[in-house]
Amino acid sequence: MASRTIAPSLQQLIKGERSMIAMSDENSMMKQILATHTPDGREVDVKPLFQLVEDILSRASPDVDPLFVSSQTRIETWEDETQHTSFIAMLEALSFTIDRVACEIQYKSSAGGDAHTTTASILNNLASFPWEAKLVITLAAFALSYGEFWLLAQIYSSNQLAKSVAILKQVPTILEHSALLKPRFDALNNLIKAMMDVTKSIIELKGLPSMYISKDSAPLSTALSHIPIAVYWTIRAVVACATQISSLSSMGTEHAIMAGATETWELSTLAHKIRNILDHLNKQLALCYKYIEENIDLETYQMLQNLLDSVQIDNMKILKALISAKEDLPLLDGSTKRRVNLEALRRKNVLLLISSLDFPRDELSILEQIYSESRVNSSRMEYEIVWIPIVDRSVIWTESLQKQFETLQATMTWYSVYSPSLIQKPVIRFIREKWHFRNKPILVVLDPQGKVVSPNAIHMMWIWGSTAFPFTSLREEALWREETWKLELLVDGIDPTILNWIKEGKFIYLYGGTDMEWIRKFTTTARTVASIARIPLELVYVGKSTKREQVRKCITAITVEKLSYCWQDLAMVWFFWTRLESMMFSKIQLGNTVDVDPMLREIKKLLSYDKEGGWAVLSKGSFVFVNGHSSSVLPTFTEYDAWKEYVPQKGFEIACMDYHNGLRPDSLPCCRFEFATAVGRIPETMKCPECLRIMEKYMSFLCCHDESTINALI
Repeated sequence: MASRTIAPSLQQLIKGERSMIAMSDENSMMKQILATHTPDGREVDVKPLFQLVEDILSRASPDVDPLFVSSQTRIETWEDETQHTSFIAMLEALSFTIDRVACEIQYKSSAGGDAHTTTASILNNLASFPWEAKLVITLAAFALSYGEFWLLAQIYSSNQLAKSVAILKQVPTILEHSALLKPRFDALNNLIKAMMDVTKSIIELKGLPSMYISKDSAPLSTALSHIPIAVYWTIRAVVACATQISSLSSMGTEHAIMAGATETWELSTLAHKIRNILDHLNKQLALCYKYIEENIDLETYQMLQNLLDSVQIDNMKILKALISAKEDLPLLDGSTKRRVNLEALRRKNVLLLISSLDFPRDELSILEQIYSESRVNSSRMEYEIVWIPIVDRSVIWTESLQKQFETLQATMTWYSVYSPSLIQKPVIRFIREKWHFRNKPILVVLDPQGKVVSPNAIHMMWIWGSTAFPFTSLREEALWREETWKLELLVDGIDPTILNWIKEGKFIYLYGGTDMEWIRKFTTTARTVASIARIPLELVYVGKSTKREQVRKCITAITVEKLSYCWQDLAMVWFFWTRLESMMFSKIQLGNTVDVDPMLREIKKLLSYDKEGGWAVLSKGSFVFVNGHSSSVLPTFTEYDAWKEYVPQKGFEIACMDYHNGLRPDSLPCCRFEFATAVGRIPETMKCPECLRIMEKYMSFLCCHDESTINALI
């Protein structure tokens, strides 16, 4: 009776591996592995070969479901790629090497060779190849035998030749016991999947773009240093898989079933090790991609900077760099609600409205009003507004955020970027660093050549509207030269009723604050004095820059008690204070200071008074004769008897002004200015508008419990 050569079990092979590992530490193993590597400098494009191997292994699965989900769609690609001349030439060049490795694996796995010795021998035979080529060639060699085995399993029932060969390899017998062998097949498939995933990661690492990451860079050099050990263990896994197939054919199903649990555990243990290697490679790969992304972002950032610093024939390059160079229709036309190309903005003055998704409703409605008026006046249609939404890329984009974006976009009649995803990270960085965007809306102005003529014209827009066109610094300076400290400056574009009172030459007192007790005293006393002095008086309550709900309650009380005229629409209150703040920022941006600019001094006084109690601005027609805090304005009227004798001689307004300016109230508050970090540029130093001393600088945290204010600053 002929004797059968029985291949040793995988357990015996693993024992050899364990003894080898026990005798040698990781460094020693690494030295042995590296000693087998003597590359000759050849470059091998292993991707086509790997894809072919991947297709073979996916279709050779003993399960109904393929190992790799994408295999069904990949075969059509392969039908094209395998016809490629270079691929055929590569196969011809490597076919002998693949066959030689296949023979070595098959022989040694059947003859009971030690897995480490077999792996080292394969590495020596492939010494001149790059690491990734060693691995893919070995996988291709394994795919020959593994693919043949399962090809016979799939077609032997319908092909006589296949049936005869399958019987020699005991394939029908193995399949009859497939249910009992299923755990073993599952472990085998899991190991093969892990091997393929490691190979993918290695190929991916070797294929990273050298222009953005060099081999000397920390993340890639670290990753590359782990490739040899990853290749070694993956080839050992190949040897283990080949041993499994060989043992099924040579040792019979009875032995396979008896050793099934042990073999399955050993395969799973090896798969676990390969997965650990894969996890480490993928972590390094992620670091490499982060490094590449940072370099690409830096390149884009510098390119954008260079474009804006250089002279352009039009604004197309700038707009494509800012918005999208690849998207054909990156804009939504707010008037037609249709997507359009950037060509719609060619050689036009473009106002980039940059904001987060938390765009204050009041701000948006006022801007919409200004924009609509500019469309009506054809002489002011030389500019277009484009909304650029800035979102935090680290936050997952949800349906809620998408709805918030679409709702906001739907209210805009100007152009807007179709999707926030079109704004790249380096563009966002540029906008924040160079244009000082801090989530509060800004308006960057580009001329027809794409040159930045104003880093933030939002202040000009609030103060003068479209009259400020073309929104340059020169235009801003020219407009300020035309202005004086008069009541129209404070209320222009807000309330035509007050403008009519100005034309009529009436006395007009603007006042604010949320202290109803002071409001009652002030309005009552002011009306009493006006009655005695026989002057036509109008009182106007303009609220406060914060504490929206308290302002609303004050408006209700003032209206019910008929204390004075007031704005029922809180958007008008918001616009009044926003314009005032814009005046201050505009002048600071132009380099003006309170010691040389009387108008800035008065503006800052009023903004400071708003932070501490009540205040009032008193005027006769356009002429503002008092701008004072509640601590000085109310005493001026309560002490009317002390200065009424000067009224006939000087006139009411001058007599009132002289007396007010001569008061030194004990409770005059400190001057205080608060700059939210959201506003962008914050002055380094400021002089007090009252005493002209350099003000002290503090860090503060503020919460006004006012939803609209909070949303504006987020």
